[in-house]
Amino acid sequence: MIDIEVVESRLADLRKNLESIYLGKTSRSREMFLKASRYFPGGVTYAIRFMHPYPIYIEKALGTKVWDVDGNEYTDFWMGHGAHILGHAPEVVVDAISEVIKKGTHLGYENRYAVEYAEFLTKIVPGLEMIRFTNSGTEANMYALRLARAYTKRKYVLKIEGGWHGGYDALHTAVTPPYIGPESAGLPEEYTSLTLSVPFNNVEALENILKKFSVATIVVEPVLGAGGCIEPDDGYLKELRRLSYEYGALLIFDEVITGFRLSLGGAQEYFGVKADIVVFGKAIGGGFPGAGAFGGRSEVMELLDHLKYLEPRKRPFHGGTFVGNPVNMVAGYSLIKYLYEHRYLYEKANSLWSIFKNDVEKICQEYRIPCSCTGVGTILCIHFTKIRPRNAREAQEYRWSRTIEKVFHLYARVNNILYLPEYQVHLLPSLIHTVDDSKQFLKIFDSFLHMLLKKS
Repeated sequence: MIDIEVVESRLADLRKNLESIYLGKTSRSREMFLKASRYFPGGVTYAIRFMHPYPIYIEKALGTKVWDVDGNEYTDFWMGHGAHILGHAPEVVVDAISEVIKKGTHLGYENRYAVEYAEFLTKIVPGLEMIRFTNSGTEANMYALRLARAYTKRKYVLKIEGGWHGGYDALHTAVTPPYIGPESAGLPEEYTSLTLSVPFNNVEALENILKKFSVATIVVEPVLGAGGCIEPDDGYLKELRRLSYEYGALLIFDEVITGFRLSLGGAQEYFGVKADIVVFGKAIGGGFPGAGAFGGRSEVMELLDHLKYLEPRKRPFHGGTFVGNPVNMVAGYSLIKYLYEHRYLYEKANSLWSIFKNDVEKICQEYRIPCSCTGVGTILCIHFTKIRPRNAREAQEYRWSRTIEKVFHLYARVNNILYLPEYQVHLLPSLIHTVDDSKQFLKIFDSFLHMLLKKS
């Protein structure tokens, strides 16, 4: 096994050398960061995009590549936070948008594009009988939660530790250790007091909560995302389905990441489990900003119907200035229809990244370094942990180094590979990433470990 103290010392030395190389090849990004720091708190528009000693500023993206302001080309494994499942600027989407945008970017009234897209989605997503569009995945989770509480007439919500459902108050808890209390300053504890949490892949803990509390809904990412890209145990999601029925709670699948990524019908199709409500974001807008949706059984969704429930306080509110705008509707429809017509992309991509996972673990074994690669299909994470994690808590508690992820991220950047965040090797490759792209990453990963350890 490795000598952790020796590795940490080598990581410190390597980081200094890498920062020198990074400064040399990204001088314009450094200038941009210094300027941005005058206008943005922390110098960035979103904290997750920061990387030490300063972020790379991208000005062009196409396919699986991005280019920074210094002219450096990178293979992108982050793909717009996972929104670009068909790569950056896919021609089928760009061409469709270039036509509709001439007729108006935001009509402000009902339009045929939203109707046509909704009709198509209900045909391809299991259990999706009715749908409402939103402006983000966060909004979609907010409205889905409100709907579930209104339908069940219950207050408590049960979520999974490490589950990320956006910045909505009621779900902005139990994301990071110690998995209790609000995740943000300015968020009163009262706002999260009705939200309960249990570890992923722990059916017993979940049922114990259901026995003690009258739970309105179980909210779960079918594949844990920010919590470590951790796959569900065999039968886990089916147990959630069974228990939700048994205890009268609605089951919400947050498919902001898994939707249209694991398969055309998302995690519901991939794992063969239907939720009562499914939440979408990212890809549902075809890669354009402001995309989200929630939908499910008509019996549940009809509670939003203002024609049936005339009194506003008798129905859960949903709305938004830009919901159902033609840009998102046409972009999303164009992308998802293309995937419908080219379903072989799923089998090809899922096979490629399954092999990638195995290759990562083979490299780790070769260097006798404790690490593993979790995930499903094009949702992946490399963990430098003593054991293979089954939930977010284990992914944190069993880490044997607090610096290796950041140093590897810097090493990857210097070697023209990008992903986010810098503290987690969290990869969301698109369906068009190639074997060469995966081999490029594996080569960099192997060379990084070689600099820390000698092969036996």
